[in-house]
Amino acid sequence: MRDDLRRLVSEMVRKGIPLDLAKREFERTFLEEVLHAHAGNQSAAARQLGMHRNTLSKKLEIPVSGVLTSCATPAASRPIAAIF
Repeated sequence: MRDDLRRLVSEMVRKGIPLDLAKREFERTFLEEVLHAHAGNQSAAARQLGMHRNTLSKKLEIPVSGVLTSCATPAASRPIAAIF
């Protein structure tokens, strides 16, 4: 897993992705995956993440790259190139 992450980060650096955008996308992708693992149940996902449900909801509302992505679609099914 660490090697996959390193390759992804390397690709992002080559493409000139700013750190703040990379961190926002990582967090959003992580949150979406936890939400997907709980079948869209925000309360259960928030409990696993150790945050309030309203905080999770607000974090998922914030657009990345100026585009609001769907929380119903797991991040693993979205190509990273489409995000950047």
